[in-house]
Amino acid sequence: MFSYVTPEERVPRDHPLRAIREMTDQILKQLSAEFDAMYSRLGRPSIPPEMLLRALLLQVLYTVRSERQLMEQLDYNLLFRWFVGLNMDDAVWDPTVYTKNRQRLLEADVAKKFFRLVVEEAQSRDLVSEEHFTVDGTLLEACASLKSFKKVDEEAPPADDPGNPTVDFRGEERRNDTHASTTDPDALLARKGKGKEAKLSFSGHVLMENRNGLVVNVAVCSATGTAEREAALAMIDQLLDNRRTTLGADKNYDTKDFVKDLRDRNVTPHVAQNQNARRSSAIDGRTTRHAGYQISQKKRKRVEEIFGWLKTIGGMRKQRHRGLPKVGWMFTFAAAAYNLVRIRNLTPTVEPAKA
Repeated sequence: MFSYVTPEERVPRDHPLRAIREMTDQILKQLSAEFDAMYSRLGRPSIPPEMLLRALLLQVLYTVRSERQLMEQLDYNLLFRWFVGLNMDDAVWDPTVYTKNRQRLLEADVAKKFFRLVVEEAQSRDLVSEEHFTVDGTLLEACASLKSFKKVDEEAPPADDPGNPTVDFRGEERRNDTHASTTDPDALLARKGKGKEAKLSFSGHVLMENRNGLVVNVAVCSATGTAEREAALAMIDQLLDNRRTTLGADKNYDTKDFVKDLRDRNVTPHVAQNQNARRSSAIDGRTTRHAGYQISQKKRKRVEEIFGWLKTIGGMRKQRHRGLPKVGWMFTFAAAAYNLVRIRNLTPTVEPAKA
C-alpha cells in the first residue's frame, strides 16, 4: 500500500521537538566545516554526523538506555525518524556505527563545540546573565563494579566463576592510591558524605547563570577531595574576562584558599557559610550583609534541578561509557540538551495563523 503523508506532516505544528529541531539544525550548520574535516572523501560514503548527533540528542531527551535500543526506536518511531531526518522507507544504521565514530567525535571535540553554540544561542535571546553565577558538582557513578577495584600490580587468584567471580574484600582497606579498577582505571572510589556507601565514580561539575538557570560551562574530572573547587576555578577562568561577577556555592566551597582565589579573580564569593564550634567561615560580614548574597543563596538551589534532570532524564546517573574522555563528552552533550529544553521553555511561542 502507498502513503502520501510525509513524517513532516505527521508531526503536530506545536510539538515541543519542533523548536528544538530548529535550534539544532542551525547549530549543526555552523559545525558543517568541522564535520567536513572529520571525514575522508575517499571510500564509501559515511553516515552524516548531523544524523548521528540528532539521534544522540533523542537518546538524551527520551532516556533511551542504549544505542541498540535507540536504533530499534528509530526503526519504527516516526517522530524519531522525522527528527533525525530519515524518510519512512530509509534503513536505519547498525548500532556499531557509534562505536566506530565515537573516537572521531571525541578527537574533534564536537560536544564542547555543540555546547558552546547552544550557549551562544541562549545569549542571542538575552536569556543569560553575565554577572551572577552558581557552581556545584556531583558524583557520576562509573560503568564499573566494586569487584573490579583491585590492588595494583597484584596477581588475582583464579576465579571460581569467570563470568561473575566471588570477591571477598571484608576487612581489606581499599584506597585510590593502592587500588584501581580493572574495568575503568579512570574511575575513583568516592562517596557523597559520611555514612554513605563508596562507589567508583567521576566528578561532574556545572557553572550555572542565575537569571534562568542555564548551564554556561561544564567539567568532568576525577573524583578527588578537591575536585569541586579546582573545577570551579577552571570553569570561571574559561568564562570571565576580569569583569565583576558573583559566584554562589554550597558549604563545600567555604575554604580560605578558594575564597581568596575568587577574590583575586575579581569574583565576589557568595558561598554558604560552613561554621561550627571547631571552625570559622571564610565568608564574613563584608559579604553576607548585602542583599545580593541572600539572593544568590536562593538562586543557587536551582543548580540541583540541572543535576536532577541530567541524572533522571539525561541518563547520567549510571555511566554507559568508560574512561574520562567519553564520560566528559556525554556529560557535556547532555548539558547542551538540557539547555535546549530550557531555551524552548523560556522562548514565547507564536500561535500559527488561522486560515
